[in-house]
Amino acid sequence: MWANADWRGTLYGRYAEPSDSLPDYGRVFSCVEGNTTFYSGAPREDVVATWARQAPEHFRFCFKLPSRLTHDQRLVGIEDEMDQFFERLAPLHDRLGPTMIQLPRDFGADELPMLEAVLKRWPTSLPCAVEVRHSEFFHKGTAEQSLNRLLITHGADRVMLDARALFATPAGDDTRLQQAQREKPRRPLHVLSTATQPVVRFIGHFDDAINHERFTPWIEQMALWMEQEKSPVLFVHTPDNRAAPILARAFHARLAERIALPALADFAGERQESLF
Repeated sequence: MWANADWRGTLYGRYAEPSDSLPDYGRVFSCVEGNTTFYSGAPREDVVATWARQAPEHFRFCFKLPSRLTHDQRLVGIEDEMDQFFERLAPLHDRLGPTMIQLPRDFGADELPMLEAVLKRWPTSLPCAVEVRHSEFFHKGTAEQSLNRLLITHGADRVMLDARALFATPAGDDTRLQQAQREKPRRPLHVLSTATQPVVRFIGHFDDAINHERFTPWIEQMALWMEQEKSPVLFVHTPDNRAAPILARAFHARLAERIALPALADFAGERQESLF
């Protein structure tokens, strides 16, 4: 996401309008997890044109297939709508990162043929990443083996949801932590790359010490993938996402100690504050 009013005064200027914040976001970060398409479907043509105009050339939008296709229709009979979805995003063709297929929690191995049909139809120029949530895909049995083989065959990466930090402590009376723990699935973390752009979704805690402890193993893993000439994608969340940009910057700084990375630009809100 980038339209978040909570980031005024840090990532954005104090009086920035969230709807106009993509240029400031793209000046600092190089990709975004585009949840808007998951909930609302394909954006309007004029909206896509605005994004194409505002985003830097190096920037990558990582959208999700609409939930109407993945959850309501469960990937069945979605060919025309999927083609229309990709056609609508065509003006962003050179700035599309892995587009994600986030599957329902009860989408199991018996429905893998539907996923296979979608992957066979997937545009060859568009990276794909699949996020599964059914428990049978996390036991290293035949279901998970079949999934991983399918992804490798079609050059799709498996999204790795790392929620260990989020669930590191009981929520207690913290309603924000309670809600985040209800919404996010608690599944084992299996670290693997089935294609060339492994996607990691790190779901953090309010306690930064916990976040950094759980992130430490990713430093060597990210560096290894980059040394293998892969292009890992890291999305950073916090329970209410207010501190997500600050946490992402802290993780970037730690990664930069291990492997060469471009420096991040200053946050617009912090730069603004320094002028007063």
